[in-house]
Amino acid sequence: MTLLQCEPGRTYVDATLGGGGHALEILRQTSPSGIVIGLDWDEEAVSEAKKALTPFAERVKIFRENFIYLPELLREMKIEQVDGILLDLGLSSLQLEKEGRGFSFREEGPLDMRMDQRLDQTASYLANRLSADELKDILHKYGEERWAKRIAKAIVQERERGSIETTQRLRTITHYAIPRRFHPRKIDPATKTFQAFRIKVNNELENLRKILETGWKLLRKGGRMCIISFHSLEDRMVKETFRKLEGRGTDGSCPEAVMRILTKKPIMPSEEERRRNPRSRSAKLRCAERL
Repeated sequence: MTLLQCEPGRTYVDATLGGGGHALEILRQTSPSGIVIGLDWDEEAVSEAKKALTPFAERVKIFRENFIYLPELLREMKIEQVDGILLDLGLSSLQLEKEGRGFSFREEGPLDMRMDQRLDQTASYLANRLSADELKDILHKYGEERWAKRIAKAIVQERERGSIETTQRLRTITHYAIPRRFHPRKIDPATKTFQAFRIKVNNELENLRKILETGWKLLRKGGRMCIISFHSLEDRMVKETFRKLEGRGTDGSCPEAVMRILTKKPIMPSEEERRRNPRSRSAKLRCAERL
């Protein structure tokens, strides 16, 4: 909230609305005249956010939409620029706790993983249709999984016995594919596999790349973009893009600075916060300001 500079009379975009927690706090801190535009492509999240933000109905506009379409959305609303954009790239508790969504391997559920039910391909579709090489590439690229080749081979072998349709089946396959002596101590052996499938199903890195390319142009001078990421691939992309927009990129695509980085190092949760909210442990917050 401090980095976003929440003040009355300003307009902010919560581009990953979720259950409305961030939007609620922005509305409180910008009372009585701040405006929040909230986006989420998850139908359940939009429904929950509308309930949570009912007291602020006059000051919040909610859309079920992917944040990559933010430029078009603002254009339709006849809004040229905003004062802040927030992206919280992690899965919401709502998504993790619903067994029917397939994001968590803690409970049995369908192998879905779509954040937007309008998407065509589920995680089950990928597991049952892609070749071993294609699966290996997904696990390596999006999960940075050391055992990608073994896991991909195991998936192909197991689906010959029957279609892979549930979270527990994929988790079990992954556990057996990774030699037991190499099972990580702090996370479930299936964590990186599930991460890779989820990123691929939802095209998450490509979506992030698009909003990083366009989002800064939607900020007025002094406007800020705050991004919370939860794994190294996202954080690396945010860090490198902010450096480029600050005029320090190595590819020469942005020779003049258009943004100023406000977080030289990412802000991470305190030990007390991690204890109170274990899901925050890998969160990294970066922020940059439009020049």
